[in-house]
Amino acid sequence: MKSLEEYLSLAAQRHQHLCPGQVLGVRMAMLGLRSIGIENPEAHAKRLLTFVEIDRCATDAVSLVTGCSLGLRTLKYVDYGKVAATFVDLETQGAVRIVARDDSRVKAKSLFPECERPYRQQLEAYKAMPDQDLFTVERVRVNLRPQDLPGRPRSRVLCDRCGEGINDGREIVMADRVLCRPCAAGGYYELA
Repeated sequence: MKSLEEYLSLAAQRHQHLCPGQVLGVRMAMLGLRSIGIENPEAHAKRLLTFVEIDRCATDAVSLVTGCSLGLRTLKYVDYGKVAATFVDLETQGAVRIVARDDSRVKAKSLFPECERPYRQQLEAYKAMPDQDLFTVERVRVNLRPQDLPGRPRSRVLCDRCGEGINDGREIVMADRVLCRPCAAGGYYELA
């Protein structure tokens, strides 16, 4: 595993700046990997699955450190709006969920009172604070279905309404019709 400084430098390059969320994401991922016994994520790419719970800067940093990505199906996004991630070792089934502590913002202010802006206080404090002041760590069990695992799609069907393909059991059956989620319940888009 690279050092904190190396990951922060890479994160700043990828994200075009370094922000408190990226520091949290880098540290969260490093702690998560250590907690499940993976010292070198590059050597264990097919062994690691990561769930992220927010679509913000921290997620980019978690992806950078773990090497997990949506395209490889090793990064899963769950829209909870929380600065949290779960790291799963697919070989041992060991898993840990790590959540950024909200009180770390207050601690950051007390650690760096000379920085007037909270952004700067958090950026500097998150680099230096002990893990236990930044995160809550929980051992968890993740119930994985075969279709959620990395690799080729395990199934593919066509939506009876729009005709588009649906992978890996994401279809909904209603009144004996196979439908994609947008056709069954509405989607984030509509035809113009």
